[in-house]
Amino acid sequence: MTDALEIDVTGGEQDCDIPTWRRMIEMGAVNIAQPDILYLGGINRTLRVVDLAKSAGIPITPHCANLSLVTLFTMHLLKAIPNAGKYLEFSIEGADYYPWQQDLFLEDPYSVDDGKVTISDMPGWGIEIRSDWLEKSTYQCSEI
Repeated sequence: MTDALEIDVTGGEQDCDIPTWRRMIEMGAVNIAQPDILYLGGINRTLRVVDLAKSAGIPITPHCANLSLVTLFTMHLLKAIPNAGKYLEFSIEGADYYPWQQDLFLEDPYSVDDGKVTISDMPGWGIEIRSDWLEKSTYQCSEI
């Protein structure tokens, strides 16, 4: 497919299995890899995909579906890897689609200026979650 088309083929946003990623990259199924940090189970497994893609000369433009922490993790990943793609997938869904993400952070980490986002240099992920958001949230604790 990648040889037959004049546009880039992207893929992998739903794939969470490293052997699947290896096969996809080795066979040249994509021009741009789109791992999702959360679907893959965290940053370490995502970095394995990044390394596989880097070895094949494939850029990374991760999938991130909403304006929760997944986009923040993705921003930090893109800043840290040598084969970062040109774009950040950015959710356009509003409060009607993801109402829980409204007023999540003290300061908006997703402000866009001239088509670019700024990654905070504050400790950790560079954000603070609003305490009133946490207080009104429902949650469950599970034990292993």
